[in-house]
Amino acid sequence: MTLSRKISNNNFYAFLWHAGFLAFAQNFMDVDTVIPAMLIESGGKAVHIGIMTAILMGGSSFTQLFFAPYISNKTYKKKYLLLGINLRVLSLFALGLILFYLKVDQSTLILWLIFLFITIFAISGAFSNISYIDILGKSVHAERRKTFFSAKQIIAGSVILFSAILASKVLIAFGYPVNFAVMFFMGGSLLLIASGGFWKVKEPSPSVLKINGFKKFIQILKVELSENPRLAYLLGFINTQGIIISFLPFVMLYAKETLNTQSDDTGYFLLFKVIGVVSVSTIVFFIARKIKYNLLLYLNVSLSLLLILSTLLIYNEYALRYIFIMGGVIFSLYSITMNGLLLEVSGRENRAIYAGFAGAGNLLPAILPLAGGWIIAQYGFRTFFLLFMIIVLSSVYFIKKIDCKK
Repeated sequence: MTLSRKISNNNFYAFLWHAGFLAFAQNFMDVDTVIPAMLIESGGKAVHIGIMTAILMGGSSFTQLFFAPYISNKTYKKKYLLLGINLRVLSLFALGLILFYLKVDQSTLILWLIFLFITIFAISGAFSNISYIDILGKSVHAERRKTFFSAKQIIAGSVILFSAILASKVLIAFGYPVNFAVMFFMGGSLLLIASGGFWKVKEPSPSVLKINGFKKFIQILKVELSENPRLAYLLGFINTQGIIISFLPFVMLYAKETLNTQSDDTGYFLLFKVIGVVSVSTIVFFIARKIKYNLLLYLNVSLSLLLILSTLLIYNEYALRYIFIMGGVIFSLYSITMNGLLLEVSGRENRAIYAGFAGAGNLLPAILPLAGGWIIAQYGFRTFFLLFMIIVLSSVYFIKKIDCKK
């Protein structure tokens, strides 16, 4: 089956269906605010936030290194995409049941079970992401991709705004742990509806790059690194600028320990983050054909440095809300540019395997949050935030080397 304009348009809107309902679901399982707040309420400390952030951010993406050889060997990848998203649905329902039925005094058991299902949630997302990138790359015409990513962000942002208001009301309406249980039940249900978009996708001609084992995969990585220098710089970029997506969970911990924020504050933080996502997504949508990725990359680095510095200067929970607006802007810009860069650097047949290679770029984003709990305990938040700034600043070198022309 060739990729006709009709099939491309069908897939374009099918992916947007998924993006819209996924966006609706995301606020009920938000990894920057809801899950860290739930973990803190369950008795989690700096070390637990570090482990959780490592799992949800860099750690899960790192596992793509091991999933890519398996999925790349498959001619059609739609069923693996559906498997991954269904596992995420089940893990959210499981988290809801745990929080709904277990007693507050069973904090140790709750923490262990939370980590178990957060791990399943994160890893299944990484598993499905490889198939997602491959199918999207070959199912939507190249000239519509940037429009897709910006449209995805603006539709998602518009839905998220309503969803954020609803989620914040749920957080306030019930006490712990019922409020978080309801959040995860709603998130799982919406994610299930979102998967309907993938059922509608028509996967065109097969794409397959045979890889005989993990050793062969590493050999291919070495060859690609030597033949495609931009891949090495892309991995460097992910390892440096990529750490910023793990910053907001530590802001949540910082707010709790220094400003004594509560569950209703979490709702406001979520809402303000969404305002940032919607704002920048709207702007990028209208200028997508005129602006190059390079400019967006440099802008994101500048805003990331400003975000970290501003966090150190906050003095109350009201000022902290504006930190989350900036965090939303940065998250949105990173999502748009990262997905776009991956498609630009890779080719048709190696797109799935390049998604696996991108997992190697998440080594530092996986390690830094793990070390974060210890650094904060030994040296405080200021030292940890300063380290964040130094690493993010170093990403400028890799952006310059990638030199994306589109």
